[in-house]
Amino acid sequence: METKQVKIEVADPTTLGLFGLAIVTLVASSQKLGITTGLCLVLPWALFLGGFAQLIASMFDFKHNNLFGSTAFGAYGLFWIGMGMSWLIRLGCFGETLAASADVKQMGFVFIGYFFISSIFTIACLKMSKAMFFLLLLIAILFLGLTFDAFECGHIWHLIAACSELIISLLAFYILAAKFINSSFGREIIRTGNPFCSK
Repeated sequence: METKQVKIEVADPTTLGLFGLAIVTLVASSQKLGITTGLCLVLPWALFLGGFAQLIASMFDFKHNNLFGSTAFGAYGLFWIGMGMSWLIRLGCFGETLAASADVKQMGFVFIGYFFISSIFTIACLKMSKAMFFLLLLIAILFLGLTFDAFECGHIWHLIAACSELIISLLAFYILAAKFINSSFGREIIRTGNPFCSK
């Protein structure tokens, strides 16, 4: 009996994942910087763009055998879904008992974990473009700021988190534009910088 293998080609999902990251960090940073107030309209973008869009990108990166993209988009997609659920608990959507017993310091330990994984991603990005390296470095700084803010170490850490989150959004849009436009024209129009480590 003859056996045939069918390979299904899928497009590079990186631009979708970056778009999800760019939008959710833009909206979330506006709240942290005090430009907007409340979380109710941050929630949909956290869940659908920050969460599901990055999870979709992660699943298709697994098909591309892209360990970095699948792990990073998966980790950050699940983070935003977790954050959305945490905000819903604190807003009392699951009852006053859960809201009253919420300990923000527990989120501090989540942020520590994400700081560690983001630092690992940042080291891996030394072999990617400079733009990607600085994007992951800023994400690590964001989680460091969120960690110290959760442990009430001073308002400066909230400001560091807010500013880094806004810059993450802008840089994610830049890398997204570079990947999309360069791919469309078949040549490098928008530069992202050579890797720090070529070997």
